[in-house]
Amino acid sequence: MEWVGASVFPVLYGGLGNLAAYLAAHVLLCLLPAFFIAGAMAALIPQESITRFLGRNTHKSVSYPAAAAAGSLLAVCSCTIVPLFAGIFKKGAGIGPAITFLFFAPAGNILALAYTGGIIGADLAFARLILSLTFGIGIGLIMALIFRADDAAHDDAASALFAAQNAEGMHRSALTFLALWVVLLLVGTLKLDFLTATHVQFDLPLAGAGTWQSTLDRLVPYDASKGEEGVSVQGVALIALLVAIGIASWHGLENIQNGITGWTKTSLALIATTLLFAALAVLATPEGLRIGFTGKFFGVALTLGILHFLAWNKLSEDELRAWLWESWRFVKQIFPLLVIGVFIVGMIRVMIRPEWIESLAGTNSLLGNLAGVAFGVFMYFPTLVEVPIAKMFLDLGMHRGPLLAYLMSDPELSLQSILIISAIIGKTKAWTYVGFVALFSAIAGLTYGAWVDGTPLLVLALFLTVFIFLLAALLSAAYRRSNSLRGA
Repeated sequence: MEWVGASVFPVLYGGLGNLAAYLAAHVLLCLLPAFFIAGAMAALIPQESITRFLGRNTHKSVSYPAAAAAGSLLAVCSCTIVPLFAGIFKKGAGIGPAITFLFFAPAGNILALAYTGGIIGADLAFARLILSLTFGIGIGLIMALIFRADDAAHDDAASALFAAQNAEGMHRSALTFLALWVVLLLVGTLKLDFLTATHVQFDLPLAGAGTWQSTLDRLVPYDASKGEEGVSVQGVALIALLVAIGIASWHGLENIQNGITGWTKTSLALIATTLLFAALAVLATPEGLRIGFTGKFFGVALTLGILHFLAWNKLSEDELRAWLWESWRFVKQIFPLLVIGVFIVGMIRVMIRPEWIESLAGTNSLLGNLAGVAFGVFMYFPTLVEVPIAKMFLDLGMHRGPLLAYLMSDPELSLQSILIISAIIGKTKAWTYVGFVALFSAIAGLTYGAWVDGTPLLVLALFLTVFIFLLAALLSAAYRRSNSLRGA
């Protein structure tokens, strides 16, 4: 009994620590704008604007490159991209282009590729780009073929749901409002020097701040080499603000269709305050807290000011209430699953030792690449954190093939993302997607690893061509068989 308690407690503690670190560091400047963007997509954009480029009937030469191009600009992790995926899918995007967007955005965005090239090498960054793009479009095409009947029904349902909105069209202020939320997301997440640099700072005398931080470091350790992010004094304040936002939003947004209340304005004020506080550089010192005003803070403040003006002066009350309601619906659908997933991943990370994966992935074998994929699922790290972790594995002996398999699966197949995607598109589609991502990530690792081991590019190109041809033939045969059975 004593042994069980001793073994269970560290696992639970690991889950709570991982959840605290995630909420303190990633929810605010990443997820909150993503929820509001998804809500604006659902409430303000006419369905025709989405289906013109990403619809199931749009020519594949337009829809799939458009989905990949949109994803390449968003330097966010899978948990942040999921609300955006939910927004475009609900609004009528075909399952194929939506899946391409979901796959390519975390794995092949510009910042992730640049960071991979700078830390690990240009060859791996180039392989990550080419294979993520190829397989992202391939997985989207396969999903569209397999679930074509469901996709058609979804298309009809979306057309009926948003028919009145299509007739009204989208005015320029609504488009600007949506674009500014995208700007806010980018300002909060991009690691550019002028955004991360501190331009003005002052010291706030606060006795005990250094002691508080030391206590937090003991409770939730910080170790960048292991992907442990820790919790700062600022992070604790942000978690408290997040709880306050939840309480105010429950009162102010749950019944937003009945009108905007004081609770609604309080929740929005708390969100703005929290985003601004999250953009500060706060450092605990023995003398107190050092508060730094970063370029990110000024960018967030300016963007929020313009958003406030547009929301209250250019959007109608019906549009404002619709946007807030759709955003709140996405929060209720996605956020609880995110919390559960992050907590479970934290527990699993305590039990899985990196050395196990490294010993399995020392050669470019099928088992090694599958180990890289499994590690990406159960040892999820937020966006860009997976790159220094990959560098650590490389230094410890992991082969570059399984390393690429890990880098392709880690942004895609986190446990919390799987739970959320299942809630959005259904378990069958979600697990089919998971299976194809795991398969293609392992094949990507095997292919790149074979090139590293000296296999000629021509042979690898032939292998990939044969593989894709056989897969296409099997899917085509399945498609013809299902059509013949339906006709019979």
